[in-house]
Amino acid sequence: TAKWLARHHRSSRYNNAPMPYSIFYNGNFAIHGTNQISRLGRPASAGCIRLHPKNAAVLFRMTRQAGLKNMLVEVVR
Repeated sequence: TAKWLARHHRSSRYNNAPMPYSIFYNGNFAIHGTNQISRLGRPASAGCIRLHPKNAAVLFRMTRQAGLKNMLVEVVR
């Protein structure tokens, strides 16, 4: 399940990189928006799931409405 939300998070591990609309689900791993839209669909992260900022905003809003305990995150390779 999702653990916590952060609307304007910045990475403490990766040069203060912006992570808008972060939904943290496992330690430092999160689903979040990215400003590097051209790199979506290609590896560019150490484990986070990056989304277009508009999509991240929608998911963030839905998660907040449903509640963290109701947001199941399942990562499949």
